[in-house]
This record gives sequence, C-alpha cells and structure tokens, in this order.
Amino acid sequence: MKFVAQRVLCAKLTVNGQPVSEIGRGLVVYFGVRVGDTLQQAQKCAEKIANLRIFEDSEGKMNLSVLDVGGEVLFVSQFTLYGDARKGNRPSFTDAERPEKAEPLYLAAGKCLASHGVPVRYGIFGADMKIEQTNDGPVTIVYEA
Repeated sequence: MKFVAQRVLCAKLTVNGQPVSEIGRGLVVYFGVRVGDTLQQAQKCAEKIANLRIFEDSEGKMNLSVLDVGGEVLFVSQFTLYGDARKGNRPSFTDAERPEKAEPLYLAAGKCLASHGVPVRYGIFGADMKIEQTNDGPVTIVYEA
C-alpha cells in the first residue's frame, strides 16, 4: 500500500465537469493498493495520514498534523502509484490490485482515517477525476506500508 500526501490550502475534485468533493486547508492523499495488501496495512496508512506532522507550528517547524490544524483530507484512489516504468516507456500496472479487491481497502482506509477525527472527502473510485489543488509549500510525502 502506498500513498502520496500533499499539503494544500484547498482542493476541488470533479467528475464529468460536476463537483464531487472539495476541501480547504489539509491534505490531498493519493492512495494506491498493491496486489496482496491487507486491511491492517490500510489501517496503518490511515493512522500515519492522521498523525503525519507536516504542518508548521508557530515557530515555522513541521510539528503539527492535519488533526492539530483542524484540516481535511481529500482521499483519492490512484492505481497508477504502482505503475512500473523501469522497462520501456509504457508503465506496467501488474503490481496494482484489481479494482474489486482494491476498492474495499481504499474505503476501509478512508473510514479508519475518519474514525481518527479527520474530515474525509472522497473521489469516485475508478472514475476519470479532475483535481484542482493549491499546494502549500509545496510539501509532498510518499509512504509505503
């Protein structure tokens, strides 16, 4: 399981030109599920996202989490995080889990994140999503469980 968390001032997600989700200050989290990933890994990722200290405190140090700053999370499924482009120029996605197994783990991770007290907004699993975001910093963290 892998996620990319980007600190944002705001973000908006649309599908077919229609608004789906929008957040203010917080994180946009792109979440990928690998073949064989488990519910325990999803829970570990959710806990990491909730507690990741990448927001600045009053001294300008990254000591605060999305919980600490009252932020939100836009949680987006992204199988392309497991794209392998080491051979040739066309990525292989054989490491990405099949949708019927990946979606329940994505939803479980989001639910677990929300259970930590973080407001979570979702993309639409498997949809062609358009995301506008205003990065803050920028700060981008990649994590793999």
